[in-house]
Amino acid sequence: MSRGCEPRHSLFHIFDLGQSMKLNPFRVDPAHPFQLVKFLSISTLVLILASSSLMSVFMTNYAKSALLKKNQAFARLLAENLNHQIYRRFTLPVVLGFGRVELKRNDQYERLAQVIESTIHSFHVLDLRIYDEQNEVAFSTDVKQVGNNELGGEAVQAAIDSGKISFELLNSLSIWDVLVGINLEDGDVVLRTVYPLRAERDLRFRDQPGPLLGILELTQDITSDYETVLHLQRLIILTTFMGSAALYGLIFFLIRKADRVLDERLRDKDRLEKELLQNEKLASMGRMVASIAHEIRNPLGIIRSSAELLLKRQKAEGGANVKMLEAIFHESKRLSQTVNDFLDYARPRQPSLEDVDLEKVVRHAVGFLTQEGQEHGVAVESSLTEGYVVQGDRDLLYRGFYNLISNAIQACDDGGQVRIMPVCHEGQMAVLVQDTGTGFDSKQLDRYVEPFFTTKDTGTGLGLAITSSIFQIHGAEMILRNGPHGGAEALVVFSEHC
Repeated sequence: MSRGCEPRHSLFHIFDLGQSMKLNPFRVDPAHPFQLVKFLSISTLVLILASSSLMSVFMTNYAKSALLKKNQAFARLLAENLNHQIYRRFTLPVVLGFGRVELKRNDQYERLAQVIESTIHSFHVLDLRIYDEQNEVAFSTDVKQVGNNELGGEAVQAAIDSGKISFELLNSLSIWDVLVGINLEDGDVVLRTVYPLRAERDLRFRDQPGPLLGILELTQDITSDYETVLHLQRLIILTTFMGSAALYGLIFFLIRKADRVLDERLRDKDRLEKELLQNEKLASMGRMVASIAHEIRNPLGIIRSSAELLLKRQKAEGGANVKMLEAIFHESKRLSQTVNDFLDYARPRQPSLEDVDLEKVVRHAVGFLTQEGQEHGVAVESSLTEGYVVQGDRDLLYRGFYNLISNAIQACDDGGQVRIMPVCHEGQMAVLVQDTGTGFDSKQLDRYVEPFFTTKDTGTGLGLAITSSIFQIHGAEMILRNGPHGGAEALVVFSEHC
């Protein structure tokens, strides 16, 4: 079989293509037009993740803000209730009974502690202090803090000066705890409330706030509520990322599927272009051959018959011109075969379909090529069995397999082997012609069936082209490939099922 030839694209063409891609990196490769879509899909994924992350941050911040407002409202209600309970159950009775409030007295301190304890019971209050107008702790759930004037800070001073109510969120959480912390501990998130205690309105000061009695400071544990918001935040982020990944996976799947479909269409387009080019070659060759066939074949036939007649006479007479006449006869015979090849390729005849036993066809071809194989030291073996029947033209199929086996013999080195065997290729009947030669040039596999492509010094490059066209008009496919253990293989796949 024919071996090797020049590459299809020149080095300058490849260099120009590479330079054009470097100069214009956003140019779409015609063979892969979905590269830009892939880039856009990745960009879309990034935008989706960014926008979803911003949305999740906005939603969680809104939830945190709503949580803080709710807890502030609850703390305000608790502070107002404490103000009411302290004034009604402690301040008024103590003033009526003792004339003034003196928390340094143990009985008054204990009474105030009982009122506060009964009011804040089960409200997650961690710490409670009451400051006097000098910013000194007058009462505390932690007795050790009584008398300290450094705990109030600016919030307590602002409440003393202007009666301002203030709230402050305190937490000891790290970023890692916020992002992946599963369970928070009690006291991790605390709300501090500073509230001015006043005498409740009565007939004496109905139209203005009552006199300042002290400043209330309480801290509440809101860790459980804050933890709920964090779980919501993680759920939103996880859902966002999973949704974005699923969306990108869907987009990528559709792009890959479309890319495969387009790739198949491009291959079909290339195949149709090759067939169209081949048909154009056939048409032009048919016109050329039709115009010169008569002029060539008739004189060539006369030359051949005359040379044959003269050769027989010279051999019989023992003349000195035998070698020259043999050369004329053989060259005219070869030229006649070349003209016939041109005619066969340019104007292939339509097959007359009938049941054809491929075993008989191949056996007939092997019988005629046995002598050629012996001359090349090549053994030809066929393992086809009778009954290997396909629909086709017996004469054309004979010529197709004759060409394949002849090429296989010529491709083998001395002492080689050619084997013809039946195979089942993807559920379809096929015949494999295998040789032990040097094999095909893998870079030129597509070119071996092109007309006029040859690696032989004396070949016309029409042998495999004619063979391929013969099988094509039978609805069969000829696949050229290298064998797994060396050598070349020609697989002819017919439409009949195994």
